[in-house]
Amino acid sequence: MKLRTLIDNINYIELVNMDNMSLEVMGLSYNSKKTVPNDLFICLTGEHVDGHEYAEEALNNGAIAFVVEKRLNLDVPQIVVSDTSEIIAQISDLYYGSPSQKINLIGVTGTNGKTTVTHLIQELFEANQQQCALIGTLGHKFFTKDSYHDAKHTTPQAPELQGILSEVCDKQIKNVVMEVSSHALAQHRVDYCDFNGAVFTNLTQDHLDFHITMQNYFKAKAILFEDLVAGDFAVINNDDEYAEKFKEVISPTVSLYTYGVKNNADIKARDVVFNHDGASFICNIKGQDYPIKLKMNGMFSVYNALAALTAALATGLDLQTSINRLQELGGVAGRFEIVINQPTVIVDYAHTPDGLENVLKAARDITPSDGKLICIFGCGGDRDATKRPKMGRIAEELADKVIVTSDNPRSEDPQQIITDILAGISSVNDVIVEPDRELAIKEAYKLAGQKDVVLVAGKGHEDYQILANETIHFDDREKVREIFVPRT
Repeated sequence: MKLRTLIDNINYIELVNMDNMSLEVMGLSYNSKKTVPNDLFICLTGEHVDGHEYAEEALNNGAIAFVVEKRLNLDVPQIVVSDTSEIIAQISDLYYGSPSQKINLIGVTGTNGKTTVTHLIQELFEANQQQCALIGTLGHKFFTKDSYHDAKHTTPQAPELQGILSEVCDKQIKNVVMEVSSHALAQHRVDYCDFNGAVFTNLTQDHLDFHITMQNYFKAKAILFEDLVAGDFAVINNDDEYAEKFKEVISPTVSLYTYGVKNNADIKARDVVFNHDGASFICNIKGQDYPIKLKMNGMFSVYNALAALTAALATGLDLQTSINRLQELGGVAGRFEIVINQPTVIVDYAHTPDGLENVLKAARDITPSDGKLICIFGCGGDRDATKRPKMGRIAEELADKVIVTSDNPRSEDPQQIITDILAGISSVNDVIVEPDRELAIKEAYKLAGQKDVVLVAGKGHEDYQILANETIHFDDREKVREIFVPRT
């Protein structure tokens, strides 16, 4: 793409050293280490890094022009803009030819459930003989049977995101379902994405280190729904306390669909029963009853299934075909994943108060009356510290035995994180504290009998642990299989 084409289509303050606007831009970059010849380098300013400081390195790696917020002391073509974090999305959309306008794009947002809901929706499309790509926490894949392409963020930065959507178009895939994080919305990563539908799962405390308040957190999530237009659809969890707030920001021209268990909704579950094999319920869809038996467990799985099924209804997919596929599916990796039986050991990604409460309740549902529920968890460092004592309180209330350990401490002192968790626990003497996560799992092994249930919460699918400046390999599922060897 000619540099002139980009310049003609964006708002800029001034052009510097722009003698040759016929330069051919062959790629976009914002990481100097990944910059290659003929890239346009966008100097992003973030919480911790200022891209302007890496402009010279990008130049040395072959960048031919720069998008900046302030003039660089370099003799290079520069496009000065007011905010690079906003303009990067527009430039990315232009560079890749606005791919989101050529596909049916569905965004899924909420505190919990995004990953599972997107995977279910992808499966329902394919069950109905429609190809659907997926973008989310585990990475992106073009078909259900594909392996994941690694992801740094739940929702990629704009150049990567638009590049993936462009590849979707090249593969002639007509549908994409994508996790849309609050960070992505607040940081403009999904600006210029033309969403045809949006799904809301739930809103509970998370990311307040970034958003500061729940109101700000809600406002970020709401952007996805505010931007919907006539012909689009919105799917809302009618049981969530923020349901009405989301409805208020949705245009009356947008088709609204609701789901729930407690409140009236277009798709409603009743007579929910849990056992070791999963969950069963009656699903009422606009007055007609459908019996459903899931291979996934927990009330959160029921809500996730309802969200996916409501999206299928909104998209015009065949309901019975979609229900049949739902009943065939297991859970997503690291989401209430039963790794070992006798004792039952579950690995889950729960890292919020609400998430931990939900999985502990689900684990309790499958704990025998003569068994005990053991919970191992920690909290991430450099993240919202106010949720730590809340998670401690929840673990104490819902589990029979609590083992507090480390999650990803990052730059924080692991012991301080544990101290914050213990502040929410009334009987700290009854809690086992073991900062080493592997040793904590070994403690659970010592405690657990054949009829017990062990929940290892916090990391789920992650196969690493961040300790200060070091990232080590650590997979809860691997450690559980290694430690919980069959007893003789």
